[in-house]
Amino acid sequence: MTAKILLCTVGTSLLNRDNFGGRHTADGATHWRSVSVDLASAQTNERACGAEINSVSSLIANGYAPPDAGIYLFHSDTVPGREIASVLVEAFRTRGHTPVVAVPILDLQDEDPKRFRTKGLRNLAKAICGKVREHTAAACAINATGGYKAQIAVAVLLGQAIGIPVYYMHEKFSEIIPFPPLPISLDFQVWMRASGLLSALEREPLLKSSFHDEWEEKFESLVNVETVDGVEYLELSPTGQIFHETFRERFRSERDRVLPPPAAKKHEPHFEKAGWPGTFPDAVRFVERLTHEVPFVCRCATHYYNPDLADPTRFRLGREGIEGVYSNGGRTMKFNVETTASTSGQTDSALAALNEWLDNL
Repeated sequence: MTAKILLCTVGTSLLNRDNFGGRHTADGATHWRSVSVDLASAQTNERACGAEINSVSSLIANGYAPPDAGIYLFHSDTVPGREIASVLVEAFRTRGHTPVVAVPILDLQDEDPKRFRTKGLRNLAKAICGKVREHTAAACAINATGGYKAQIAVAVLLGQAIGIPVYYMHEKFSEIIPFPPLPISLDFQVWMRASGLLSALEREPLLKSSFHDEWEEKFESLVNVETVDGVEYLELSPTGQIFHETFRERFRSERDRVLPPPAAKKHEPHFEKAGWPGTFPDAVRFVERLTHEVPFVCRCATHYYNPDLADPTRFRLGREGIEGVYSNGGRTMKFNVETTASTSGQTDSALAALNEWLDNL
């Protein structure tokens, strides 16, 4: 398979002592103009060009990519990362590649390990998925040669999950190698059931106790648990971000096939006669809009109100089917969502579609 678009992780190998960056570094400063001159005149398989140029050269030589393949360079949120990416953009454009774009990954840095893990790696997954969505999976391949080891691992896992080719070239390899496909598949049904939790955690870390009623053991690998002042919070892990991105894309392509049919008749929402609807107009409008806008929703009926609870807004599976949770950050209302779903599979897909609708508000 020949990839027209190469998604390349970027490291700092160009600065190694024997490479062009290292040769032109003195007193802590790198003379990038001299590096650019060397790169422009060197053979692409010359070791001094660094991992990114060497690996792309090998991809082309082995027929995995055309000589003018587009290249996206995903680089760290550091000064060396930005400088190296800038020089590589110039080098690849000079050699006829188009487009060539440097993509900075916020929080991908080595000064704050926690920020690297909780934000940087997740931002990398989102950025790569964004380019796959822009160019289609069929056009793309991942070159996971450069960068931090964890950065490479995320790129490999993401490519395998999405189903696009992933390549790697160690400094001692004579040529680049493809990773074999994983002999496992991720669980689409689990993602649909977890879609509300994952979407909420993508926005911000949240109290673990907020998800007690919908928690499944299978969700463990998708989150990290952080304890702050004795209170446990959940945050989306890099694996969870990959899982979420992968199946969100799959759902977008398959949603019309798996969703329940439109409702033949819709009913106005039922609100509890407890006095609160008149004092919580945002919640009333939310339920009314949901009923009118989502085709497979037949009716919504509220059953819970707490003026002192801040619960993340989402849809989840409750005891009686799909349950909606709406909060303005200070108070919370919950309601049952009646749909046209007639099977558990349709219920799961309706749940995912409702959380997608929420993300797009």
